Amino acid sequence: MARAGCALLGTLLLSACSGAPARPQEQGEGASSAQERPSIVSLNPCTDAILAEVTAPGQLLAISGYSHDPSSTSMGLEAAARYRGVSGSVEEVAALAPDVVVAGSFLAPPTANALRDLGIRVVLEPIVSDVEGAREQVRMLAKLSGDKAAGERLVARIDDALRRNAAPEGWPPVPSLVWESAGLVAGNDTLVVDLLEHSGFVNSAGARGLGQAEFLPLEQVLADPPRVIFAVGNPLAEEDRMLHHPVLADMKDTLRVPLSRSLIWCGGPTVPRLLDRLGRARRAWLGRHVDTREGAEDAEHTTGFVQKDT
Repeated sequence: MARAGCALLGTLLLSACSGAPARPQEQGEGASSAQERPSIVSLNPCTDAILAEVTAPGQLLAISGYSHDPSSTSMGLEAAARYRGVSGSVEEVAALAPDVVVAGSFLAPPTANALRDLGIRVVLEPIVSDVEGAREQVRMLAKLSGDKAAGERLVARIDDALRRNAAPEGWPPVPSLVWESAGLVAGNDTLVVDLLEHSGFVNSAGARGLGQAEFLPLEQVLADPPRVIFAVGNPLAEEDRMLHHPVLADMKDTLRVPLSRSLIWCGGPTVPRLLDRLGRARRAWLGRHVDTREGAEDAEHTTGFVQKDT
């Protein structure tokens, strides 16, 4: 694979290389040849998971150390273990001499500039805020890697998950709350809420006038409880005690659903996993609010949502 740049960083780069970095070339919906595909380092757990699915063996030189940490990864640890983990320092990245570095939009400007000074292309990816943005991100990274077909396969998995977890026609949206560590809520302009709405829920934080990462105290939740609480966090963590307060168990008309942090931030292959979790939650809520006699498991696929009085 081509190596970008002809610069040295201290003694880390022992010899210069020549030639322009290879660019992925458009060849219909297929993959570019190995010689045309750029070597990549990913510094963001969201792009780690996508690039692991759309790159060729040996093309993805390293991923962020976050993906090796169970508390921050958005991909399976076994899959992450196949790749070297890096902290994102200029020295670490330069030693790998990639053609491209893909990072989050919060990458420190001095780091980005230093990488560019070494002749490395830097691609900054924002956090996606809706499912359309998730599709676009997959396609962009697949094109960057030189395998647009792999991107379309991943997009097809997202679309399949959207179809199988879509709320049935006529379904009344269920008020729900994504309640994170220390009482923070998910705002309306987030991917998790976009998928919530697709799956048959409505964000009660938005109805309360709260935005992303704003604080909602336990007392207000008890005074006006949603029908479903998605509790995001670690039940053993001190900051998460409020999410698992015993008084919540007395809220008989509210279903509490644990939700992993690894599901709420990233697009790509995380989207089908989150949609499947939301679909199961909708069916669990339905099971508590319909006649549970024979055939009730199929009740959400009928037009009559016979709910218990609450």
